Amino acid sequence: MAVDELDTRILRLLIEQPRTSVREYARILGIARGTLQARIDRLERDGVITGTGPHLSPRALGHPVLAFVHIEVTQGHLDEVGDALAAVPEIIEAFSITGGGDLLTRVAARDNGHLEDVIQRLINLPGVVRTRTEMALRERVPYRLLPLVEAVGRSAGAPR
Repeated sequence: MAVDELDTRILRLLIEQPRTSVREYARILGIARGTLQARIDRLERDGVITGTGPHLSPRALGHPVLAFVHIEVTQGHLDEVGDALAAVPEIIEAFSITGGGDLLTRVAARDNGHLEDVIQRLINLPGVVRTRTEMALRERVPYRLLPLVEAVGRSAGAPR
């Protein structure tokens, strides 16, 4: 899906001012409300916009410990283990990966003891061979997409 300069401006507003109305976005952009809504609908339909909910802080929810747990899985059991991970509330993301391990999970825990309990739960899942855990010390670059959106918008406007 091609993202043009106007799409980039729309996405920037949605990221920077998520609680603003469509009417106000249209005013800021200097376009018709219908044009804006059609663009937003297309971006949603094409899977560029995947959600509109709030970003939550595990830390503020009482889970300040962040760890990345690599999970090695018995061959042929990746889907089963992946499904089992979805039942562990402390796992906030999980990805199939290449390299050292088969899955990479992002885990939020209340404290180190709680993290150990979560890891023990993972180790006991059928199909899990071993885990390797790395704890995050400090967030250096928070989750962000605006620089990528802007780069895509620039390349869309560049001559080919």
